[in-house]
Amino acid sequence: MIWTLTELAEALGTSFHGPQDRTIESAGTLASAKPDQLSFLANRAYTEQLANTHAGAVIVHPDHVDACPTAAIVSNNPYATWASALRLLNPPPKRQTGVHATAVVDDSAMVDSAAYIGPHCVIGSKARIGSGAVIGPHTIIEDAAEIGENAHLVGNVYVGPRCILGDRVIVHPGVVIGADGFGLAMDQGQWQKVPQLGRVVVGDDCEIGANTTIDRGALDDTQLGVDVRIDNQVQIAHNVQIGDHTAIAGCVGIAGSTHIGAYCMIAGASGIGGHLTIADQVVITAMSTVVTSIDQPGTYGSGIPAQPHQSWKRTLVRLTRLDEWAQRIKKLEKSKQPKD
Repeated sequence: MIWTLTELAEALGTSFHGPQDRTIESAGTLASAKPDQLSFLANRAYTEQLANTHAGAVIVHPDHVDACPTAAIVSNNPYATWASALRLLNPPPKRQTGVHATAVVDDSAMVDSAAYIGPHCVIGSKARIGSGAVIGPHTIIEDAAEIGENAHLVGNVYVGPRCILGDRVIVHPGVVIGADGFGLAMDQGQWQKVPQLGRVVVGDDCEIGANTTIDRGALDDTQLGVDVRIDNQVQIAHNVQIGDHTAIAGCVGIAGSTHIGAYCMIAGASGIGGHLTIADQVVITAMSTVVTSIDQPGTYGSGIPAQPHQSWKRTLVRLTRLDEWAQRIKKLEKSKQPKD
C-alpha cells in the first residue's frame, strides 16, 4: 500500500517536516532504506546512521528533527509510532471464513459463521469459536474450550478442555495451553498423579510465543491478565497468575502458584520459584533466579555476565575461598576488640 507523507502522518496522529506528496511504500533500516521507504531512530546509538540515510522519511523524536537529512515524522515515542507505521504499510490479508473440508468439528461445537477453521483441525464437543477467529492448521481445541473474537491460533496449537482464550489473542505454533500441571504425591515409594482440575484463562490482547507451555490449574485456574506478552519456549506452571501488561522473554520458567504483578518485565532464561509473589512494575534481568517474593517495584537480577575465561577462572578460585576469608576476618575483628 502506498502512502503520501501527509496521509501517513495523519493516520499516525503525528506532525511531519518534508514534501507533502512524497510517497512511502515500505520500510527499512536507516542503513538500508531507499527513497520510497520509511525508517526510524529510537536508539541514540544509531544517530550516526541517521546522517547518512537514504530513507524517504524517518520517524524521529523532536530532539532529532534538525539532524534528519530527509523528511521527518515527529513523535515523542518513535518506536511505538514505528510499530503503528509498520501495521499501516503491511496490512494483514483478509481473513477467510468457513470450515476446511478436512477439519473435524463436533456437532455440539459452536463456531461463529465469521470464524475460520483450517485444515486438519479438531474442534471438541461444546467448544466455542468466536467471530473473526482463525484456527490454523492441525490445531486441537478440546471439549468446552472457548476462543474469543478475532483470536488467531497460527497452527499446531493445543488448547485443553474448558480453557478460555480472550479476544484478539495471538498464539504461535507449538503452543500447549492447558496440559496437566506437574502435580505428584509420593506414596509407598512411587509417585501418584494428582488430578489437575483447573483451567487456563487467557485475557484479551495477549500474545503467546512458539512452543510455550501453560499448564492448567490443579484446582483454581492458571490466569494471564490483559495484554500479557509471552515469548517463545516459556514454561508457566499450574496456578500461576500473571498481571496485566506483563512481558516475559524466552526460556523463562515459572513454578507453580506464583503470582506476578502488572507491568512487569522478565528477561530471558530467568527462573522463578513456586508460591512466590512479585509486585507490580518489577524488572527481572536476564538469567536471574528468584527464590523469594519481591514486594517492591524496581529492578532485580542475579545473572553473571560473560567475561574472558581467564578472568572467570580467577573469580571461581576466589569464590571457593570466601568462607576461609570470612573466618579470617571474624578472627581479625575479634582480636581488635578491647579487652576488659
